[in-house]
Amino acid sequence: MAGGAKKKSTGQASRIWGSLRTLWQEKHLILFKAEYTFLVAAVLWFLEIGINVWVIRKVAYTEIDWKAYMDEVEGVINGTYDYTQLKGDTGPLVYPAGFVYIFSVLYYVTDHGVNIRMGQYLFAAFYLINLLLVFRIYHRTQKVPPYVFFFVCCASYRIHSIFVLRLFNDPVAMMLLFGAVNLFLDGRWMLGCGLYSLAVSVKMNVLLFAPGLLFILLWEFGLLKTLPKLCLCAAIQLLLGLPFLLENPVGYVSRAFDLGRQFLFKWTVNWRFLPEEVFLSRYFHLALLGAHLLTLLLFTFRRWKRPGESVTALLKDPANRLQPSPKLTANHILPSMVLVLFTSNFIGMCFSRSLHYQFYVWYFHTLPYLLWSGGVKKLAHLLRVLILGLIELSWNTYPSTIYSSAALHVCHLIILVSLWLSPPITAGQQGGDRESQEKPKRA
Repeated sequence: MAGGAKKKSTGQASRIWGSLRTLWQEKHLILFKAEYTFLVAAVLWFLEIGINVWVIRKVAYTEIDWKAYMDEVEGVINGTYDYTQLKGDTGPLVYPAGFVYIFSVLYYVTDHGVNIRMGQYLFAAFYLINLLLVFRIYHRTQKVPPYVFFFVCCASYRIHSIFVLRLFNDPVAMMLLFGAVNLFLDGRWMLGCGLYSLAVSVKMNVLLFAPGLLFILLWEFGLLKTLPKLCLCAAIQLLLGLPFLLENPVGYVSRAFDLGRQFLFKWTVNWRFLPEEVFLSRYFHLALLGAHLLTLLLFTFRRWKRPGESVTALLKDPANRLQPSPKLTANHILPSMVLVLFTSNFIGMCFSRSLHYQFYVWYFHTLPYLLWSGGVKKLAHLLRVLILGLIELSWNTYPSTIYSSAALHVCHLIILVSLWLSPPITAGQQGGDRESQEKPKRA
């Protein structure tokens, strides 16, 4: 007995030593092979704890919207449920009811919004949770070489600023969105749809993912089984907004879901090279909306849909289709599901009427995935990193310039064309991105 236990212990130690030896031998490949995603992500995540604490302690907090948020939710706490009467020092309340509930909790935790340092540490926790959810998506799909994760976290001044120096509501919405994506990857569709709807209730930008999500639900379930999930999303919005809908339904819907809100030219990041009168023109806005819808349709028909299959086939139960649909929860299809969601959001960003600095978080964590999913094989690692750098530079140029906004559009166009040239996603992608799995050539 003792000899057998000793032999077993020796065998375990030998396996551990063998694993460490293999890791040391391949140390030069750890940053390039997708199977080391977990290891690199774990190191960076723990490093980010220190970075966030350092930023909070050493970099000055800047007041922009936090006081306005607190004033808005304080009005609700004091008994005002008419959305047209709720406002802060930067203007009226323009976010759905989920924002009110979440920031009401933050209102109490931060001593009525006065304890800014507590708020910063809470948002640092949000940052770390968000990053953990993002890393899990990349780990599950193994689409991107691990060295890129440095640019997903440590290298971005603007993202740290949005979370812990500005305390915007955008990071909260995106944290919930990435939580929903993780649930979709796990096949927990009802719970994922519920969390997605909660994210929408914090800020409407999450609706940019909706076209991709609708396509995925139809692909996976067909129309009849998709309807309950859509009803759940609608029911959550109705339930959250019920106190305000009972008080002034028109006021709530017009304020919380105002799609026609005008943006100020001085804050735009993406359209600085246009004359202000063009930027403010309703015809320009309609042209962008048309381009947005057309691009979504083109991707749906030509890049997302199975080649040779009618779009109406998506309405049928997957079992009754001429070509049975592979389950999106199967491991070899997971990258396709994430790609549809991220592309849907990215298209919306490309044709947005205006992008403000805090909007960077809407797509920042998805950019590496999009770049390493494109169909341009000659888009080398260095060029992809350069595109990430130019996008970061554009978002860090304050105030924006003709050149920074033009550079941002050029980078967006390169990514969009690369995505268009990639194979149709439902053709069945095997594993992760082959390029990210290949061993780099030695010098």
